Amino acid sequence: MPNRPDVMDKLVSLCKRRGYIFQSSEIYGGTGSVWDYGPLGVELKRNLQERWWNEMVRSRENVEGLDSAILMHPRVWEASGHVSGFVDPMVDCRNCKKRFRADDPKIKGVPGTPDAQCPACGMKGTLGEPRQFNLMFKTFMGPVEDSASIIYLRPETAQGTYVNFLNVQQSTRQKIPFGIAQIGKAFRNEITPGNFIFRTREFEQMEMQFFVEPGTDMEWFEYWKAERMRWHKGLGLAEDRLQFHQHGETELAHYARAAFDVQFDFGGSLGFQEIEGIHNRGDFDLSQHQKFSGKKLEYFDQGSNKRFVPFVVETAVGPNRTLLALLVNGYREEAVEGEEEGRVVLGLNPALAPIKAGVFPLVKKDGMPEMARKIADDLRPHFPVFYDDSGAIGRRYRRQDEVGTPFCITVDGESAGGNSVTVRDRDTLKQDRVAVGSVRDYIDQRISG
Repeated sequence: MPNRPDVMDKLVSLCKRRGYIFQSSEIYGGTGSVWDYGPLGVELKRNLQERWWNEMVRSRENVEGLDSAILMHPRVWEASGHVSGFVDPMVDCRNCKKRFRADDPKIKGVPGTPDAQCPACGMKGTLGEPRQFNLMFKTFMGPVEDSASIIYLRPETAQGTYVNFLNVQQSTRQKIPFGIAQIGKAFRNEITPGNFIFRTREFEQMEMQFFVEPGTDMEWFEYWKAERMRWHKGLGLAEDRLQFHQHGETELAHYARAAFDVQFDFGGSLGFQEIEGIHNRGDFDLSQHQKFSGKKLEYFDQGSNKRFVPFVVETAVGPNRTLLALLVNGYREEAVEGEEEGRVVLGLNPALAPIKAGVFPLVKKDGMPEMARKIADDLRPHFPVFYDDSGAIGRRYRRQDEVGTPFCITVDGESAGGNSVTVRDRDTLKQDRVAVGSVRDYIDQRISG
């Protein structure tokens, strides 16, 4: 396995400079591990989410969509175990006042003992005993701030699916096995977030809960495991940067029957990290909500004339992490023959790229800008394009290479007479002569993957 370089710092710079990702509230000094998606970032993220939705919902007759609320009844989180069990051990440094997870590998020694060294200030004996820290954001509903009005920002979207299991099943008349998928915001008050958008306090999830008859759960677990790896490869992520990680006994949640992560190699010290989890959750979730709510969450199978609480196979992918994986996977620096500075390229899958084509006049005269503008205006209703007539043509190509635009259309001296343009491929640098009337079809065929 190759030891890949760390490109994170270069990506952070590129993302701000080119409008992918900005630090939240930057003019006020920023908010820790909260990020805003700029014009290109939001396009890439929506393309990724749309691809997932098409794959998981629109192309399957046995998966339904849902958009559940962020704010839920607090008893939901008691039933799920989040109130009592969604905790991390935390330690404080009495010298520099910084906080760390007690299992942070950068801590030398055992926290709470004289030999423990703070990874921030380097002082020994200043780290306190570990204490439990709940990762849920707590707030209040209504005008009075008391224990009766406590409510939480959801730490995952899955519970909204479980409490709506019967609503969806009965309204759509779905039969087991079937799934419920949703995309939504989640919030976790992480002690030590970081690595750009890899671990943040506000993030999105794309989750699907697949409800099955007990006894068929492992068969479906293996099916979804294979399906999800296939999907990640289809994004254009390099196969040798993807692997499965099986949860061992110490990693498995107490209710889980099996769990695998899809991991991507981010390079540098981060290395292989989870971008999606596939879990066999048994009947824990529906049974817990049935117990705490007092409402039956059973499924009646008319064919066998029996009732049962379905088992759940979950697929949970983070679009933020997957987006970061796409950026890391696509980033490359290339030498270009005849040029000293070379070029930076984001080799994004053309179907996901935020801009599909740059449109340029070779020079700002002889009717070329007008013709290029018309081509851009004609293409814009069908896919995102960017018109640029500023600077040398080579620099315009480089700007589009750096943001991942797969094609560049140039109106040149031959265009007016022959009613044709050149279309340059980002990755091969090959230029094809294409009739103006065929440009849309030419690009559509190449971005439909």
